[in-house]
Amino acid sequence: MADQGGAVDSSEEQDFILRDESVRLCDLLKLAGMAGSGGQGKLLAASGAVTVDGVVETRKTAKIRAGQCVECGGRRVRVLAAPAAAA
Repeated sequence: MADQGGAVDSSEEQDFILRDESVRLCDLLKLAGMAGSGGQGKLLAASGAVTVDGVVETRKTAKIRAGQCVECGGRRVRVLAAPAAAA
């Protein structure tokens, strides 16, 4: 599995550094600690408990890209692009 990125903060609002072009919503929920597993992330999304940029997102594998905000259960994750590598 590709290195998707990592959560930076454990508070109610956190940043997630994206290392690939995108991450699947269910995987982001797991990696950011909003869900205990990818399966639980899929259930959360399917139930309508997740918003992306303020809009309910029920597509479990929606591609989340840098610049988007995901909210679930009172927690907010801002998805950021990884800093460019120095030349």
